[in-house]
Amino acid sequence: MSTEDSNSRNSFGGDAPAGDAGVSQQIRDIAEVPAVEVITTGAVHLMSAAAVKVGLADDPNAEDLKDLDEARKLITALAGLVSAAAPEIGSQHAGPLRDGLRSLQLAFREASIIPDAPGKGPGEKFTGPVN
Repeated sequence: MSTEDSNSRNSFGGDAPAGDAGVSQQIRDIAEVPAVEVITTGAVHLMSAAAVKVGLADDPNAEDLKDLDEARKLITALAGLVSAAAPEIGSQHAGPLRDGLRSLQLAFREASIIPDAPGKGPGEKFTGPVN
């Protein structure tokens, strides 16, 4: 009988415990996904979450889901990702992401009771002023 803790092993080397077979398959699956897909998928998730937090959800309770503080964080993260990734993913992928980002920034401005100064809105430190 072995006294080695099976949790101390990992699927990156050596003998993987039987329960790690699924993890190994997931790692192989992730390795096959192109970086542009991972980046755009992450951006779409940020965009969707920000849309809900800005109050754009297609739901009768959309106003109840609105949280502009959270929306600001998500839009800023999205702007950083899109700005940093654009040269790597190319204009065919970055263009639609920039359009979606701009729409969210404008929706945030419209939903905000106290308007941000130009260039101080969510993500504008990465994109420049949006109007």
